[in-house]
Amino acid sequence: MAKLIFVSGACGCGKSTFADAYGKYLVEQSGRTVYIIHGDDFHRGFIEPKDKGDYFFSGETSEQVQWKDVLQFNWDCIINTADRALRQGLDVIIDYVIEEELPRVQELAHRYCAEFYYIVLTAAAEEIERRIRKRGDLDLIDRALFLKKKLDSLPENQGHLYDNTYKSPKDSVNDIVLTQYLVRD
Repeated sequence: MAKLIFVSGACGCGKSTFADAYGKYLVEQSGRTVYIIHGDDFHRGFIEPKDKGDYFFSGETSEQVQWKDVLQFNWDCIINTADRALRQGLDVIIDYVIEEELPRVQELAHRYCAEFYYIVLTAAAEEIERRIRKRGDLDLIDRALFLKKKLDSLPENQGHLYDNTYKSPKDSVNDIVLTQYLVRD
């Protein structure tokens, strides 16, 4: 039975780093191929002008893509890619922020009778800010702290939170007991 593991959490919680480390761990443990989807890779596909108000193409101001459309596009890409990997019998790890999209991911797991695991990484606010400053994404600090508060309090995330404050990816991989994050119907 294939596994679909979704790693959510605020910016700076280490989703991508953890997903990569956990994918390697799963391969070592099971000998099965794991396909990792980093949701931010789809987001990076949108190249926007630095100063959106001064962007001209053929002498006219361009139409800007709305955030809701970017998010919808990203989710469509994530779901379609995961669908293809699951169809091939691969285990899949996805890292991206889930706010309201959990039912969509659950439906995908059901479609392939995949075991669905949901891990929400969190960390202390000062640790999130330190990590974001270290990577130079200062514009993300306010959004990350907003998301941390929101994700930590969502009812569907209770029992799926994992605090990785001051922990290395290896520590987190060793701490996670995957069965504790299984989403049951």
